Amino acid sequence: MRYLVKARVKPNQETPLREAIEAKTLGEGSVAGSEYLRNMAAARWINHDYATWVEVCYCASPLEEERPYWEEYFDFISVMDAHSRRNCRHENGTESWACSDCDCTARLDQRLQNKGQSFLDLLTQGQQSK
Repeated sequence: MRYLVKARVKPNQETPLREAIEAKTLGEGSVAGSEYLRNMAAARWINHDYATWVEVCYCASPLEEERPYWEEYFDFISVMDAHSRRNCRHENGTESWACSDCDCTARLDQRLQNKGQSFLDLLTQGQQSK
């Protein structure tokens, strides 16, 4: 399934998050692998308030595997289905692991790219919390 995530960076976590991204250690040890880095590369900074991104997750509960890694740096505002579960080929049993290469959120991804600013750019410039 794909989830639309909205989260605020925790106080004093901008630098550790940036360093984990730069060192490519964000999510280290997780079965999700480089998904965390892909998420941050696609994340948008909205209204000088929160980051948002679309995340692929196969857990029974949304972000069950990823949550501990994200919660080190972020406070979640919301985690919601990014599209209808009944149309998700993985969720409806049509095709296992379909979310990896699915384009079901392509329109949402495109809309997000036109909102706010690049979270990663602002984070690496040290301007996220301003």
